[in-house]
Amino acid sequence: MARPWLIRMRWLDLLFAHWPVDPAPLERLIPPQLELERFEDHAWLGIVPFTMDDVAPRGVPTFGRFGTFPELNVRTYVRRRDRPADRGVWFLSLDAGSWTTVWGSRVVFHLPYVHARMRSTREGDDVVYQSERDDRGWPPVRFAARYRPVGPVVPAEPGTFEDWATMRLRLFSVDSHRRLIHGDIDHAPWPLQPAGGNVEAGELAASHGLVLPDVPPRLHFARRLDVHAWLPVRSR
Repeated sequence: MARPWLIRMRWLDLLFAHWPVDPAPLERLIPPQLELERFEDHAWLGIVPFTMDDVAPRGVPTFGRFGTFPELNVRTYVRRRDRPADRGVWFLSLDAGSWTTVWGSRVVFHLPYVHARMRSTREGDDVVYQSERDDRGWPPVRFAARYRPVGPVVPAEPGTFEDWATMRLRLFSVDSHRRLIHGDIDHAPWPLQPAGGNVEAGELAASHGLVLPDVPPRLHFARRLDVHAWLPVRSR
C-alpha cells in the first residue's frame, strides 16, 4: 500500500468464537451500501475477546496503560453491493478498557467503540476474560469467557471457514453523513490453534437484537499477532 500505516498494535490471547445466525436481524444492522457474506449458506456472528498491546502511532513509543488494554469485538462479514470483490468486516460494537481508545476510534475511525470495565488474565493455559459495560448510552452488558488452545498451530487453508472468517484486512464503517468508509490493516497469516472453553455471550448478542443458536460455537485461538493499521478513507 502506497500510504504509510498510522498505528501499530499487537493482539494477544485472542479467541474467535463464531455462530451461524439468522441473517434477517443482521441485515438491519448494516448500511445499504453493504450486503452480508455467507459461508455454508449461513450468516455468521463473531465475538472476539483479546488484549491490545503496544498500541501507538507510527514512530511514537507506547505509554504504559494507554497502550495495553482488553478489547471485545462483535462482528459480521460483508461485501460491497456494487463491488462484491471488496470484502471486509462490519463491527456491531467494540468494547475496550481504554477511554482514550474509545474516544479516538469513534472520531477517527467512526467505529462503535464502547467503554467497559474489563479484565483478561492467564491461569495456566487458560485465559479468563470478564467485561462489563459502563458507558452511558449503551446497555450495561456483561460478558465472560474461559478459553485455551487445545492443539497445534494450523495455518488456515484457502477455502476453509477459518480463512474466510479471519483473513479480513479491511473494515467498513460509515461517517456522520452515512457515507461508506473503510480502513485497512496488514499482518502475517494468523497462527490459529483449535480452542476449547466456555463463552457466555448471549447477553452481548442480545444487546444487538440477536439470538445465538443453541449450537456450540466454532472456537479458534491465537497467542499473538502484530498488526499495522492505516487511516480510513472514503470508499468510492
